[in-house]
Amino acid sequence: DGKGLSGFIANLNIAGEFDPAWLDSNKKMRSPVFLLLLIYTSVSIGQPSKIVIAHRGASGYLPEHTLASIALAHGMGAHYIEQDIVLSKDDQPIVLHDIYLQAVTNVAEVFPGRARTDGKYYAIDFDLAEIKRLKVTERFDIEKNTIVYPARFPSHQSTFQIPTLSEEIELIQGLNHSTGKSVGLYVEIKAPASAHHEVRHLSSVRPPSTGFGVGCG
Repeated sequence: DGKGLSGFIANLNIAGEFDPAWLDSNKKMRSPVFLLLLIYTSVSIGQPSKIVIAHRGASGYLPEHTLASIALAHGMGAHYIEQDIVLSKDDQPIVLHDIYLQAVTNVAEVFPGRARTDGKYYAIDFDLAEIKRLKVTERFDIEKNTIVYPARFPSHQSTFQIPTLSEEIELIQGLNHSTGKSVGLYVEIKAPASAHHEVRHLSSVRPPSTGFGVGCG
């Protein structure tokens, strides 16, 4: 019916086809266990000997999942770029590896006192406007008070944000258009059981149109 996540996926069509009936007919894949969606692109047609999937973008060079990291991964020749998806408080799909924010952002500085009783700042407790106020940095170990990968991009330098799924799709499709490539998406829904517990179901979310023919019909 073009609604929900299945309708959204059906309309991606970066360079190939995807049958939305697959998602609707495989109910187990929508249960709160684990869902990994590999979006088919024309990469599979060429059958390269090796498939390169950029894990969180070019995360070895730039802060993970940022638009800069995505652009670099695209330029470095990845066939697919991975997106980890969680929901904001206002049901916006954002690209974030964890379901909480403190490991890669300055959320404790911007929103002191907003942590839950376990000391973590959960993304689902913040709306998109609040999340966009945060600065993304290299992954930080809160307990040890150290940067996890000190040899990577210098911590707290430059300005990076948490992107929405629509923003990443728009960037990848734009780069595909300008370079003639067919880089695909590798989408993983993070901790779907958590979203279910919060009375949210990703299959009912309707992301906004990106302007590149992506969105719900």
